[in-house]
Amino acid sequence: MSAAAAEGGAAGPYESYVYAYPHKTAYRAFGRPRALRELWADEPMDALSLYLHIPFCEVRCGFCNLFTRVGAPDGLTGAYLDALARQAKAVRRALGDGRRVQFATAAFGGGTPTFLTAGELTRLCDIAEQDMGADLRAVPLSVEASPATATADRLAVLAERGATRLSLGVQSFVDAEARAAVRPQRRADVEAALARVRAARIPVLNIDLIYGIEGQTERSWRQSLDAALAWRPEELYLYPLYVRPLTGLGRQGTGADPAWDAQRLRLYRFGRDHLRAHGYEQRSMRMFRRADAPPEVADDHTCQTDGMIGLGCGARSYTRTVHYSFDYAVGRGRIREILDDYVSRPADDFAHAEYGRELTGDEARRRHLLQSLLRADGMDTGAYTACFGSAPAADFPGELARFAARGWLEPERADGVLRLTGEGLAHSDALGPELFSPAVRAAMAAYDLT
Repeated sequence: MSAAAAEGGAAGPYESYVYAYPHKTAYRAFGRPRALRELWADEPMDALSLYLHIPFCEVRCGFCNLFTRVGAPDGLTGAYLDALARQAKAVRRALGDGRRVQFATAAFGGGTPTFLTAGELTRLCDIAEQDMGADLRAVPLSVEASPATATADRLAVLAERGATRLSLGVQSFVDAEARAAVRPQRRADVEAALARVRAARIPVLNIDLIYGIEGQTERSWRQSLDAALAWRPEELYLYPLYVRPLTGLGRQGTGADPAWDAQRLRLYRFGRDHLRAHGYEQRSMRMFRRADAPPEVADDHTCQTDGMIGLGCGARSYTRTVHYSFDYAVGRGRIREILDDYVSRPADDFAHAEYGRELTGDEARRRHLLQSLLRADGMDTGAYTACFGSAPAADFPGELARFAARGWLEPERADGVLRLTGEGLAHSDALGPELFSPAVRAAMAAYDLT
């Protein structure tokens, strides 16, 4: 995060992608392991999210800083699934044998879940259903995939087990741009993968695209957008390229670059307007949905307040007051150490949380504000007040005033909705980090990613 963002001043438009708060780099080892039975004792259990993490990929893209390793020695994916099953059983017991646990959403992420074979994907679904008690055919189930691993047999398993959304990481339909992003793939192979996804009849296809790649122009960006639109995906995610430490592109440097910022903003606005003109509704800075697409999530799930159970060494879990996970890293050596530790753990070790962060009243307010305000439909201030007994304007007067002064925030509407302007959405990656607490900023800055 830049000094300007940390001090609350005007920042560049691309400070950080805020997909969760606090970020795992703000987590630390607890003073003593926290029993999951105690953490979940007083939590609502009627609308949980379930997330299963698969930390394997066939290749590590140049921009990727996710917790994943390239390839897997013989037996490692099986050992990982064994550990995942041990963890699932231990977590389910910790939630309370006599309590009714109901999941409202489920997702398989990574890494690349479809790195697993069709048989291993079947076992992954069995772990979610038999060990955790999730009915995958009754809730929205989202799965991430790459073109190379979206094979017909894998897709058939996912479709049969209830997958409602398949997210394909394409990034660019222009071969030269894919190479520049260290994403070795050919457009012909991407198109073949998309054909297989459509043939599998999974209801929602999402295509991820990236703008800001070296050599990318408005013309080549439009080529990728139009190539994606030809498949009429229910969703499209448009991501700005970030060059982060310890990634394949990290050698390019991570300093501020006003010219690159301007290029990314120009391409973002072109992509946004192009998708709107083709019948897509903007849901956030990154997310666009076809107007006639099926609903995104279950009606009874609210991400700001409902808990999440994460299984796997790269997953995180949320209660209302504690977020926890295993340790995090980007460096290959440390990732392998964490993964080796995970697969060797006995069942009893999974009944406790070792790394995480407690959410004070202030941090919980920040999380709620971030997860609401960064959506195009904005925040229901009445729902916020019902949760915390105060108004957002009273809790964050300085931040909201700055956003309004920059033209990023609309005046609060009569129905109590607080919403970003179009330029506010465009600057989500600057606005979000400004809402981080000083303590979270300090913890993130001090974290050793290696």
